Amino acid sequence: MNILDENIPESQKQLLRSWHIHIRQIGYEVGHKGMKDEEIISFLHQLHKSTFFTRDLGFYERRLCHFNYCVVCLAAGQYETASFIRRFLQHQIFGIQANRMGIVVRASHIGMKVWRLHAEREEEVKWTI
Repeated sequence: MNILDENIPESQKQLLRSWHIHIRQIGYEVGHKGMKDEEIISFLHQLHKSTFFTRDLGFYERRLCHFNYCVVCLAAGQYETASFIRRFLQHQIFGIQANRMGIVVRASHIGMKVWRLHAEREEEVKWTI
């Protein structure tokens, strides 16, 4: 399941849906409005193989790596988030759900920084064309 944080604008959610990307947004289809960061993490633990997209860069922490979910922090403008999400989901490495589990990603225009479960170092991943 692809989950959007509350901080993703409605226009971006609609754009993702127009591209047939299945998403649910916290405070609307799942969870409740105003969920705190720790509540969101607890919520992700209850779900099965979820990818959580947020513009809150505070989620980019190694300690949040968990085998059952993926966290993607989008370092992009609010009206670029849909294109970043689509690009991430189509990436040759991360396009397969199984490859996303256990990672925390910081996606920006220049590429991605990735923490993997049990990794000792952060890795860099380039965007594919």
